[in-house]
Amino acid sequence: MPDVDLNLLMALDALLEEGSVTGAARRLGLSASAMSRTLARLRAATGDPLLVRAGRGMVPTPRADELRERVHELTRSAHAVLRPAAAGLDLATLQRSFTIRANDGFVEIFAAPLVAAVTAAAPNVRLRFAPKPDKDVQVLREGMVDLEIGVLGASGPEVRVQGLFRDHFVGVVRAGHALLEQSGPGKNAITPERYAACGHVVTSRRGLANGPVDVALAELGLARTVVAVVPGFRAALAVASTSDLVAQVTGSFFHAVRAGQTSSGAATVDSFPLPVRTEAITVSQMWHPRFDADPAHRWLRELVRATCREPAW
Repeated sequence: MPDVDLNLLMALDALLEEGSVTGAARRLGLSASAMSRTLARLRAATGDPLLVRAGRGMVPTPRADELRERVHELTRSAHAVLRPAAAGLDLATLQRSFTIRANDGFVEIFAAPLVAAVTAAAPNVRLRFAPKPDKDVQVLREGMVDLEIGVLGASGPEVRVQGLFRDHFVGVVRAGHALLEQSGPGKNAITPERYAACGHVVTSRRGLANGPVDVALAELGLARTVVAVVPGFRAALAVASTSDLVAQVTGSFFHAVRAGQTSSGAATVDSFPLPVRTEAITVSQMWHPRFDADPAHRWLRELVRATCREPAW
């Protein structure tokens, strides 16, 4: 609309409200001569005089009376669009659906308390937990996902990141496994050699058998035999609980198993510290900057952070 000057809309609203060129000029901070020129442009644009002389004042034409309410409503709407959003957020009436992309381990541990917290504060808000087959940032850019939760990988430079908690890996074997029976006070410790000599089940969404543990073992001149690769921690625990294979899961997940928050058979497995050094894991929440100033999204981020406060595991 290159031939439409929307500033004229504001001027017309002031003229119709004030009923005079002088009053409208004062209201908009313009000179009387500038407002007179604007009135001339409005007359040319509408094909109507709009305001005409009546003694020492001016009166609106029928066309001006017809336009008055419509013009006023349009200018109010324009002002509402161009002012900052209201700071207040009424959670009781908020109606919104959020999509959170996270791996199965996070969902098993935190979905229940997060849903409970959301429902208690905002009963009309809905959460959708989406699977996380990769770390493609495009789903955030396209608005398909509101929050991405996991370990930060390759990401877009604009993506916002906030750490939630730090985690680490532990070894897990079935109750009564020889690796644990032969370790303890006065017995052989779980050394890298004994650990590497066992068969292993590892977790990888991409089906990869090697990871940071293998790098640490290789630095000691050791290598382990990976018998099975599964896509999630629950499957790894299921395999370990019914075999002599050693699983590797995060401390947070095993803590949840012990606390009875998951259905992975806590009574049938035991954990132990890995005998090799691996880097701690920082689990973060990530979002696109389009949501930075959105009060509802900001509330969700704060709730996720509070729900995921780091326990002692």
